[in-house]
Amino acid sequence: MHVIRDDGSLDPTRDPGLSIDEVVALYKAMVRTRIVDDRLEKIQRQGRIAFHVGSLGEEAAIIGAAGALRDRDWIVPCYREVGALLWRGYPLQQYVDHMYGNADDPLLGRQMPDHTFSRAHRYLSVSAPIGTQIPHAVGVAMAAKKRGLDECVGVFFGDGATSSNDFHAAMNFAGVYQAPVLFLCRNNGYAISLPAEQQTATRTMAEKAAAYRVPAARVDGNDVLAVWRAVRDGVQRAADGGGPTFIELMTYRLGGHSTSDDPRIYRSEEETDSWRKADPMLRLRKHIEQRGVWNDDLDGDWRAVCDGEVKECVRRAEEKPAPALVEMFTDVYEEQPWHLREQQAQCIDGPRATAEEDES
Repeated sequence: MHVIRDDGSLDPTRDPGLSIDEVVALYKAMVRTRIVDDRLEKIQRQGRIAFHVGSLGEEAAIIGAAGALRDRDWIVPCYREVGALLWRGYPLQQYVDHMYGNADDPLLGRQMPDHTFSRAHRYLSVSAPIGTQIPHAVGVAMAAKKRGLDECVGVFFGDGATSSNDFHAAMNFAGVYQAPVLFLCRNNGYAISLPAEQQTATRTMAEKAAAYRVPAARVDGNDVLAVWRAVRDGVQRAADGGGPTFIELMTYRLGGHSTSDDPRIYRSEEETDSWRKADPMLRLRKHIEQRGVWNDDLDGDWRAVCDGEVKECVRRAEEKPAPALVEMFTDVYEEQPWHLREQQAQCIDGPRATAEEDES
């Protein structure tokens, strides 16, 4: 399904009816996310942070879905959806602090970068193993249903996760019990390096939903308005008691799977270049320029604002100390057992290696 045509105009039969200010806000959020990604990748290459998972080329699938979910709805991310968290107002400084694992990192350096969470923003913690977040999302949705709450859950995952055990268990449970959950599959063509056609025999990911009698849609994931409409339709179905929806968001990962990946090994430059022409930001920019509310000057000004913001966040993060050593032992148990207290005392009060010993 498309909403934005190649010439930038809208298909009036599919237009979700957003105001122009709402459309511009989606574009600005996509630009901000890409600039944050670009800066973090650069500083990772310089050895200043350990790791980063970007969303280059997939911003419309993420921001469009986040924009269509209501503030009271929950987001259960994969590991590429930090743009959805920033859309909900999560402070960029807090995210960058997490990327450095410094003393202001909400996770106090205990998790690898990009494994963020925020209860206040209804955004569950990232779980690295493939597909494990999908049953969690169904559980959250069922809890809301049992409590009589008008809430639903959007869970993100990649095409590769549809081959995981957890995906099928979650789909089956959601179909049987009509959980108010949206299964948001970002089909970017690759499960890390494995092409989609080599990891499943189905023609599409969406058709897998039929086995569980879950309604499904397949939309252009590079068309932010098509994503918004499909997700909002799923939200409405869930709110009306219609249960789950599976949405396949057809997109493409223009960068590597992460900063630890070199996609040139398993795909051609010609393939990537062809997808660059379908860049979701180029399509949306053409639309808002056509409507007379955006131009080169406004675009340059906004990019400068975003670039300055992330640079300042990085500067502040690099000035902050590491978490205190004692934080290795906190937040594990409600009441520390004797053996953990003993280990903590030995670690904190025991002999420490000198700088010279560390270097040797």
